[in-house]
Amino acid sequence: MHDGNGIQGYEVSRDTEGRVVITPADAPAPEVAGAAEAAPPEATGCHAGGEMEKAARAAGKSEILDRYAADYPKGPHDQPQSMCPAFGSLRVGLRMRRVATILSGSACCVYGLTFVSHFYGARRSVGYVPFNSETLVTGKLFEDIREAVHDIADPAKYDAIVVTNLCVPTASGVPLRLLPDEIDGVRIVGIDVPGFGIPTHAEAKDVLAGAMLAYARREIEAGPVQAPVGGRSDRPTVTLLGEMFPADPMMIGAMLAPLGLAAGPVVPTREWRELYAALDCGAVAAIHPFYTASVREFEHAGRPVIGSAPVGHDGTAAWLAAIGDAFGLPADTVAAAQNAFLPAIRGALASAPIKGRITLSGYEGSELLVARLLIESGAEVPYVGTACPRTPWSAADAEWLAAKGVEVRYRASLEDDLAAMEAFGPDLAIGTTPVVQKAKEAGIPGLYFTNLISARPLMGPAGAGSLGQVVNAAIAGRDRMGKMRAFFEGVGAGDTAGVWEGAPNLRPDFRAQHQKKLDKAAKAAKAEEMI
Repeated sequence: MHDGNGIQGYEVSRDTEGRVVITPADAPAPEVAGAAEAAPPEATGCHAGGEMEKAARAAGKSEILDRYAADYPKGPHDQPQSMCPAFGSLRVGLRMRRVATILSGSACCVYGLTFVSHFYGARRSVGYVPFNSETLVTGKLFEDIREAVHDIADPAKYDAIVVTNLCVPTASGVPLRLLPDEIDGVRIVGIDVPGFGIPTHAEAKDVLAGAMLAYARREIEAGPVQAPVGGRSDRPTVTLLGEMFPADPMMIGAMLAPLGLAAGPVVPTREWRELYAALDCGAVAAIHPFYTASVREFEHAGRPVIGSAPVGHDGTAAWLAAIGDAFGLPADTVAAAQNAFLPAIRGALASAPIKGRITLSGYEGSELLVARLLIESGAEVPYVGTACPRTPWSAADAEWLAAKGVEVRYRASLEDDLAAMEAFGPDLAIGTTPVVQKAKEAGIPGLYFTNLISARPLMGPAGAGSLGQVVNAAIAGRDRMGKMRAFFEGVGAGDTAGVWEGAPNLRPDFRAQHQKKLDKAAKAAKAEEMI
């Protein structure tokens, strides 16, 4: 993999700030740290922008698309490389008690979203308002949506109904803003979640969480609201922003207790009245740093927002100090809390050391936090890629990692992640499904970030030793991966994969003909763009 001049097939250099930059040979340098670049105009598909975004703007959706562009800046790809973004907002709604969900979109999209939602444990129905060309063009679709909302708005069953426009209704300008704000006391929250406006499903969670917080904030400003089920805390609270492993909020609460503080609700919340408690906090901890719309609502409510998280030794020390500053606590009080937990964290890290080189990537938003934990556990982590954008609330983590010589790439593409894996030749690749698949094909152990890494505690002493066992077990399996690769050697790959009685019929002439069509379409689109 390595040659005398660097890495075969790749050029490795450093930018003006000394960070490693990996570039495929004979290819333009990739964008680093979230810089945006428009997708090619020939991109097609329901989530590829282009003509659909133009249609949406022509149909009156410019304001919301401009807001999304500011909140969720795009990267090298202006279309999602992970699952449909709407899965994120759908997941948030389905996890809330007494909240109904209605989707408006193409039937194939709705089928896929509901399938994935139930695969991940949803236990309730998803409403669907179908449409055809006639109802879409004449405006009948909006009338059908309004009728569906009125039909299910039962205050005995629901606190709120979430209505979501997918790509086609958004591009057609279906005006969910014209739905009533409430029906018989049931709140109506309408959101547009097009793939051509929301880069990742993680950020789609913020679209719905932000919309709900905005609604709840208006309710609070209008008068008294419901108290939390367990009543208001007798101590100032810190609202936690971002989905976490269930043990993490409890661990954070334990670390806040010596400061005289308590952990508030986790946003996205599990029921509507928790939104009021979330806004009724002393400060907000942006554990996941991409919740831009939600942060805006907290800032409108006058709440300070703190970045990073109590992860590992250094992260916990800095985070507790930031919390103390936000609440104006005495330095000795903060030091006492640090002294109560930092030795335990240091001990947990020492008891579960990790030895090996690891490349890390994902689209959950916690990638930088996990990288910090791996490094403090002893691992070498030369590259971290996240599909999420650079925000002020991940700056401390990025700076810490950069000081350790880590290349941090925001809005990382699949191509970035694969190039890093091939370039650095890790002992373990942690990433998305295609990264792990590619790693195993190359005989490199791989772990799926979402199911095997983010589904573990990360905060405080509990998180400090949580990764050692699974990571070390995976690294130790490299010899087994080599044996498996040797066993399947020669069975083919790609079009020739599997067992064939004869030679596979590849038809390169068909491929060449199709490529000519693509090239012709690209030239035509480029010419039209110049006009």
